[in-house]
Parts: sequence; structure tokens; C-alpha cells
Amino acid sequence: MKRSPIYETEPVQMPGARRFLNLAVAARTRHSPRESLTRLLAVERQLGRTRTRRNTPRRLDLDLLLYGRRIIRRPGLTIPHPRMHERAFVLAPLADIARATIHPKQHCRIRTLLQQVPRTGVRRWPNN
Repeated sequence: MKRSPIYETEPVQMPGARRFLNLAVAARTRHSPRESLTRLLAVERQLGRTRTRRNTPRRLDLDLLLYGRRIIRRPGLTIPHPRMHERAFVLAPLADIARATIHPKQHCRIRTLLQQVPRTGVRRWPNN
């Protein structure tokens, strides 16, 4: 339905890693949250991602940030994404396509969450 501009961001908790490109996409689906995540992980694998350790450089990282207003906490699936409200590299592109969306756990708009976090190291990629 929508795609944000691309943002170039400094790596978080990965000293010496290259910069990342981040964007957000809004989509409609008939799939359940679990099946949606399974499909995202399958795309990662098809495009060459191998999961080793947390917080290491990776070719591709697809996250399911929100699923409507649902709150889900199950093994291997937490929605909303548990740290998205702390991360400008997630909130900046998300705010471009969902500024007025209410975070179901933080109970405030995405644009408000973005105003509350430092935006250091997060900038629009010039080649959008």
C-alpha cells in the first residue's frame, strides 16, 4: 500500500559495521501474524540471509513491526516489535507512512514517538 523513503543509518550496537539502509512498508494481508512473519523470514533466506548471532551485520532484515492494533506476545513473535519505540531508524521511515498510527502499547502516535528519540545517525538517503 505504501513505502517510505529510504534512510541511511549508523549501525546500533555493532562497532565497525557499515551503515544500513532502512525503510518501512505498509501492506494488507489475509495471512495471520505468524504466517506473515514466516513468509518474511522465508524471503530473507531466499535472498541469502543466514541467522547467526544477534546484532551482527546482515544482508537483509525484515521485521514485522505492527499488525493493526493487535498486541501479540508468543514465543518467536512479539507485536508490536518490542524495541521499535526506542529506535529512530525504525520510527523515521515508519512516520513517513504512518504518522498518525497509534502504537498499541505506548498509546501515542508514531510521530510522537519519533520526537522522543535521538535521531543521530539517521538521515534520508539521497538516492530516493
